[in-house]
Amino acid sequence: MIRQIVLDTETTGLDVTRNHKIIEIGCIELIDRKYTGNKFHQYLNPKREIDQGAMSVHGITNDFLKDKPLFNEIKDELLNFINGAELIIHNAPFDIGFLEHEYKKSKHKVEISKICKIFDSLTYARKLHPGQKNSLDALCKRYGVDNSSRDFHGALLDARILGDVYLSMTGGQISFDLAKSESEEKKSLDTKKYNGKSLVYKANENELRDHKELCNKIDEESNGRCIWNISKF
Repeated sequence: MIRQIVLDTETTGLDVTRNHKIIEIGCIELIDRKYTGNKFHQYLNPKREIDQGAMSVHGITNDFLKDKPLFNEIKDELLNFINGAELIIHNAPFDIGFLEHEYKKSKHKVEISKICKIFDSLTYARKLHPGQKNSLDALCKRYGVDNSSRDFHGALLDARILGDVYLSMTGGQISFDLAKSESEEKKSLDTKKYNGKSLVYKANENELRDHKELCNKIDEESNGRCIWNISKF
């Protein structure tokens, strides 16, 4: 059984060294790459003002957070939820840095990497798509993940969107239009004929070698989840 937690946070600002704080945590559980319905979601009172720039991104206000719990009040519940799981995070150093800062401030020092395995989807995406935009919105567009409800960033919403992107990015498309695919394939075949016969293009030895090396690299990075790795069969 593989237990994974897709995690995202929203904060009062971008710089943890200026004592910016977490104001929302969203975690969604996957078991063997399937959503279980288990989640951890909490808004937090940071006991400080939210930067205007951050507020324009997530839309969370200081007034909304006034009656929310402090991090110290939920730290044990959060730790129990993520402990031992693989964390899937987009730009992991940012969220991990804030989480460890919060635990340190609550006099409960925790090194997340020692209790959880960490999968940084941003790092992984950059290896798959070098030189391209790899923001969560860009990945949604690339993999056909619906993010139409994302007017503002939100930790739980973004965790779910990231979960869909992760599953698509590491295991193939979640869904696709069969009718469109079949139509395009037929059109493609119709244009590739010679004396009335369809042409068949076969990969040469160099192309097959490059394909195998790429699949092996993806397989290694995704802990054996490259399902199209022909060298495994």
